[in-house]
Amino acid sequence: MRTVKKFSIAFAKWVFIACAVGVIGGIVGSLFHMAVNFATGFRECHSWTLYLMPLAGLFIIFSYRVCKVNEETGTNLIISSVRGNIKVPLLMAPLIFLGTVLTHLTGGSAGREGAALQLGGSIGAKAGELLKLDEKDSSLVIMCGMSAVFAALFGTPLTATFFAMEVISVGVIYYVGLVPCIASSLIAYKISLLAGLAPTKFNITGIPRLSLVSVTQIAALAALCAVISILLCMVMEFSHSRFQMYLPNTYLRIGVGGVVIIALTLLVGTRDYNGAGVDVIVAALEKGKAHPEAFALKMLFTAITINTGFKGGEIVPTFFIGATFGCTAAGFLGLDPSFGAAIGLVALFCGVVNCPVASILLSYELFGGSGLVLFAVACGVSYMLSGYYGLYSSQKIMYSKTKPEYININAK
Repeated sequence: MRTVKKFSIAFAKWVFIACAVGVIGGIVGSLFHMAVNFATGFRECHSWTLYLMPLAGLFIIFSYRVCKVNEETGTNLIISSVRGNIKVPLLMAPLIFLGTVLTHLTGGSAGREGAALQLGGSIGAKAGELLKLDEKDSSLVIMCGMSAVFAALFGTPLTATFFAMEVISVGVIYYVGLVPCIASSLIAYKISLLAGLAPTKFNITGIPRLSLVSVTQIAALAALCAVISILLCMVMEFSHSRFQMYLPNTYLRIGVGGVVIIALTLLVGTRDYNGAGVDVIVAALEKGKAHPEAFALKMLFTAITINTGFKGGEIVPTFFIGATFGCTAAGFLGLDPSFGAAIGLVALFCGVVNCPVASILLSYELFGGSGLVLFAVACGVSYMLSGYYGLYSSQKIMYSKTKPEYININAK
C-alpha cells in the first residue's frame, strides 16, 4: 500500500504540473505560431522588409543588452539546464519570441523550433521556481515546457515528447519524463487546434514496397544524408567560430550578417532562401520538384543568419536542406522524388539531432504510417553514420554508436 500511495501521488503530481505547463505552453506556442505566420505573410507581400534586416538585427542585440540577457544564450542553455542546476532566465522567452519574429519578418533564414525549445524551457524553469521544485524535478518540468511549445508549434505531440526525452543525452532516454511530457504536449497540441492552427502534414507519393532493393536504395540515400548532416554541422560550427573571431563586436557582426543576406538574396535572384522556406519544402515533398543547388544555398543562408546573431532555429532549415537534397538525389537512386524528399527530411533531421526514436515518430506524424519501416531504416542508417556531430554542442553523447560502450562526450 505504501508503494501504491507513493506512485499514485507522484503520478497525480506530474499530471497536474504537466497539464498546467501544457496550457501555458499551448497558448504561448499558438501565439508564437500565429506571429511567425503573420511575419512571413507580411514579408512575402512587402519585399522591402528585406532591406530592414540589418536594423532588425541591431534591435535584437539591443533588446538582449537592455534586458541583461546574454544574446549568445539559446537552445544549448536549455539542454544544459536539464542536466544541471543552471538557471534559465524568464526574460529569454519574450526576447526569443520577438527576435525570431523579427528575423522572419525581414527575411533571415531560420526556423522556429529553437524559439520553441527556449520558450518552453523558460516557461518550465519559471514553473519549477514558483512550485519550489528541487533540481531534478525542475529539470523534468523544463522538459515538459519544451514538449508543450514544440507540440503547439508543429502539431506533432509524439515527436515533441520523445525529442525532449532524447535530445539531452544521446543513448539515454529519460523515461521518467514520458507521462509528464506526453501530457503537456497533448494539452498544448489541443490548444493549438482550438486556436485554428492545423498540424504540419504532407501528402507524399511513390512509397515503394518493402524489398531488398527498396531497403538498399533508402539506405544509400540515408548514408548520403548522414554525410550532408556532418557537412551542415561543420559549416555551422566553422561559420560561428569565424564570425566570432573576425567580427567580435556583436552589433557589427549582426549588421554585417544582415547586409550579406540582402546581397546574397539579390545575387541568387529569388526569395526562396529567406525565412523558413516552407513553400520549397512543400514543392519537394508533394510535387517532387527542387533545384539541385537549393540545399547548399539554404545551408549558406542559414549559417550566416544564425551565426551572426539573428534568432530562430536550425531544424526547419534542416527540413528544407533534407527535402531538397533527397528530392534531387532520389532520381539517381531510382526512388520517386517525392518519397526521396521525405526520406531526406527525416534522415537529415535524425543525423543533426541524434534522436532516432523522435525521427521515426516525426515521419509518422508528418507523412502517415505508410512506409514507416522504410523511414526507420533511413533513421537507423543516418543516426549511425552521422558520427558524433550535432547541432547542439551541449548535447551529450552518452553511449557509442558503434558498440555498447559508455563514452560521455559532447556533440561536435
